[in-house]
Amino acid sequence: MLHRLCVLTLTVLLLPFSAPVQAETMSSSQGLLRVEEMAGGFEVPWGFDFLPDGGLLVTERGGLLFYVKDGRKNRVSGTPAVEAAGQGGLLDVMIPRDFERSREVFLTFSKRQGRGVGTALASGRLSRDNASLTDLRILFEAAPGASGGRHFGSRVVEARDGSLFISLGERGDRPSAQDLTRHQGSVVRISRSGTVPGDNPFAGQDGAQPEIWSFGHRNPQGMALDLRGNLWVAEHGAKGGDEVNRVRKGANYGWPVISYGRHYSGAKIGEGTAKPGMEQPEWHWDPSIAPSGMMIYSGRMWPQWRGHIFVGSLKFDYISRLTGSPLKEAEQLRSSRTGRIRDVQEAPDGSIWFASESEGALFRVSR
Repeated sequence: MLHRLCVLTLTVLLLPFSAPVQAETMSSSQGLLRVEEMAGGFEVPWGFDFLPDGGLLVTERGGLLFYVKDGRKNRVSGTPAVEAAGQGGLLDVMIPRDFERSREVFLTFSKRQGRGVGTALASGRLSRDNASLTDLRILFEAAPGASGGRHFGSRVVEARDGSLFISLGERGDRPSAQDLTRHQGSVVRISRSGTVPGDNPFAGQDGAQPEIWSFGHRNPQGMALDLRGNLWVAEHGAKGGDEVNRVRKGANYGWPVISYGRHYSGAKIGEGTAKPGMEQPEWHWDPSIAPSGMMIYSGRMWPQWRGHIFVGSLKFDYISRLTGSPLKEAEQLRSSRTGRIRDVQEAPDGSIWFASESEGALFRVSR
C-alpha cells in the first residue's frame, strides 16, 4: 500500500502543470454559454492577442509580458521600459497577420518623455522559444509629452493595407483633443516602419501632426476593425457619454466641445450634444459603463452574432453586445467571473475570450 501511494505521489509530481479549469455557464440570447478560466494569477491584465501556435501574449499594466499556452504562463523578456503610474503602463499587444514570417509583435505603453509621459508604440521580434523580444524599436510616441497619469488610450490595430492605427487619450487635458499640433485625443495612423503614410488627412498641413487620422476623442480604450475593414472605437466619456464611434478619415469627434455626458461636478460640457462639423456617436451609454476592450465578431461559432460589436465594461462587470442600424445595446453578457473586463478578443476557433482585471485571469466563452 505504501509503495502504491509513493508511485501515485510521484506520478502527480511529474504531471505537467496547468491552470485548473473552472467552468460555469452564462445566459445569452444564444442559450447557455460555457465560461472557463484559461489562465490566472495576473496583476491587472490589460491586453492579449493570439499566436499561430495556439498560445497567447498577455500584457500586465505593471510592465510584464507573458506567453501563455495550455494554462501555463512564462514571462517574455525584452519589453520596453514603461512608466507604470496611474492608468499608464504596458498596455496593448497586437500580433500582425504575417507573424509566422516576421515574428513581429507590437506593444503600446506609457513612455517617460522628460518631465512628461506619452503613449508610445514599440515593435520587437519574438524569439522562436517565445521567451524574449529582440530588435526592439520605438515606432511612434505622442508629442508633446503630458503630465499626469490619466487617459493614455491605448489600442493598436492592423488595417487591411498593413498600416497601424493607435488610439490615444487626451491625458486629462481636454483642449488638446481639438489641437492638431498635438497627438493627444486622437487616432493616429502610421506604416509598419513608423513612417507617415502620404494619404493621411493632415500630412503636409502646416503645424498639424501628420500621423493624426481622426481627433476630438477623449479616451478610446477599445478599437477594432469591422468585417468590411472599417475602424471603430469605444471611448470613455465623463459622467455619462461613453461612446462607440465609427472612425472616419480626418473626422472630428467633438470632445470637449460636444458630449452626451457631464463633468463629474454635474456641470455642462462644452456647447451641448451637437455642432456642425463634429461627428455624432453611433451609440452612447448613460450612465457610463467605462468601456474597455472591443471586438467585432466574425460569426464563426455563433452565426447570429456576425458583425456584432462586443465591448467590455470596467464599471458594471459585463460584456456589452451591440448591433443594428442605428446601433443599440442588444444584450449584457455577465457571469460571476466577468468582473472588470479589460479586453475582449475572438479566438481563431470563434470562441470569445476576455481578460478580467478584478479576477486577474483570462476566460474563454464557448458553446
